[in-house]
Amino acid sequence: MSAPERERSTPVTDRSPWNWLLVVPIVVPLCTFIYNRGEPTLFGFPFFYWSQLAFIVIGVSTTTLVYQLTKRRG
Repeated sequence: MSAPERERSTPVTDRSPWNWLLVVPIVVPLCTFIYNRGEPTLFGFPFFYWSQLAFIVIGVSTTTLVYQLTKRRG
């Protein structure tokens, strides 16, 4: 059996336990009790607005982390 045939016979899967971290940036913004308030303010912005920006940072960081941990090397 040649090398390309062996490569085709092994199934390729993207199932990694690290992928479960991608649930965090989806679930956290759905928990409205976390950010349903006006105080504390940051540079005059109510908590709601700057927490939304923090959720973006959490989402980008989590996605980058999962990508780095699951990408194929070599």
